[in-house]
Amino acid sequence: MASLAPTLSCTISRLNLLAELSHNHHRTIRFFRTLSSKLRPQKSFYPRRSFKSSFSSPNFESTSSNCSKSLRSSPVFNDNLVVLGIETSCDDTAAAVVRSNGEILSQVVSSQADLLARYGGVAPKMAEEAHSQVIDQVVQDALDNANLTEADLSAVAVTIGPGLSLCLRVGVQKARKIAASYQLPIVGVHHMEAHALIARLCERDLQFPFMALLISGGHNLLVLAHDLGHYLQLGTTIDDAIGEAYDKTAKWLGLDLRRSGGAAIEELALRGDAESINFSVPMKQHKDCNFSYAGLKTQVRLAIESKNIDAGIPFSSASIEEQGLRADIAASFQRVAVLHLEERCERAIQWALEIEPSIKHLVVSGGVASNQYVRARLHEVVAKNSLQLVCPPPSLCTDNGVMIAWTGIENFRLGRFDPPPPAVEPEDCQVDLRPRWPLGEEYGRGRSVARSMRTARIHPSLTSLTQASRHQHP
Repeated sequence: MASLAPTLSCTISRLNLLAELSHNHHRTIRFFRTLSSKLRPQKSFYPRRSFKSSFSSPNFESTSSNCSKSLRSSPVFNDNLVVLGIETSCDDTAAAVVRSNGEILSQVVSSQADLLARYGGVAPKMAEEAHSQVIDQVVQDALDNANLTEADLSAVAVTIGPGLSLCLRVGVQKARKIAASYQLPIVGVHHMEAHALIARLCERDLQFPFMALLISGGHNLLVLAHDLGHYLQLGTTIDDAIGEAYDKTAKWLGLDLRRSGGAAIEELALRGDAESINFSVPMKQHKDCNFSYAGLKTQVRLAIESKNIDAGIPFSSASIEEQGLRADIAASFQRVAVLHLEERCERAIQWALEIEPSIKHLVVSGGVASNQYVRARLHEVVAKNSLQLVCPPPSLCTDNGVMIAWTGIENFRLGRFDPPPPAVEPEDCQVDLRPRWPLGEEYGRGRSVARSMRTARIHPSLTSLTQASRHQHP
């Protein structure tokens, strides 16, 4: 999103916005007078209706009711905000409308599964074009299915990072266009914070502090969530994420990539012997909470080559004997990939309890958290440590607009948002995109020298920006 001033980034301005109200800035005062009228109690809730859309999540109805019921009776959620959330950080175009009482009014997702199958992974330029082709329809469907128009919204929330720059830009530009046209405040959302906070929509008892394991195709992140915008990174991947390992293994085994690699591997693994291949668990010698899946991927590729499996032959066309071999590889891979998660989580829980003894929950979210085997194994880990496992419904684990809208609501309540963009922006307007944007500061015991040497930070972490703002404006 464009800066409010040339020297301030969007997030800095967003976090400082309330403090700036004390200045005699007529445009800002006019904006807040307009905003206050939007936040007055509105007419009674629009009835939520069933709908069918080519973009819609098939699990919307159950997801909405399960998460909403837990919040409606909570006295904390007593304002009346209605927020549109837009998500385009990678390969799904998503939008949703959510009320601040936790009611999901709509959820729409357009998948790029066919592109993933064609290119064997995410091709940024193709993904950008796919987002551009459907973003208007996805957003319009989200509004129509919620029985609302843009004029009924309190704010627009949009992912500004981390993610693919080309893809992020599509969502941010759409959000800015709506916010400018209808004079709506806009909230820039951290994608990984949204994965963590969606659990608070579904679980009323989930209060800070809590632990979160965020696992997807691009991320492996263990964090201690102290507060909104305040996270301590206990561990992360030093190379590949678990979702990337699942996807590559699925591709090498000739599975149908039009569904996620994780779902395909999980299903095939049920037919195999998880002890048939003795893959090594990554990083056994490292007594920290970081992850590595590059070596496991290499082990899988070598195992496939040693058994003369031709990935060019689809699984459905392979012989019965070879299908059995592929199933054994899938099962053995999944056992070790998840065992790596278990071991890191065990240590991270001990670290977190030393820092915050009051922790009661481990949130597991992100696309890989949809995997039932992952959930079952991690449930055992948390039970041993007298914690509770909190997993959002599968449709809210994968990238979605609901988590963006909800995170927008949580930040909006604290005044962390920007005023509407100008109605007319110059063509060369620079929007604030943060493709590599850390969520929290690294815990000293969990710092990876190898990762620090090879990874440059493009943006300060969300946590450091939040803390800096608090110190400047206590």
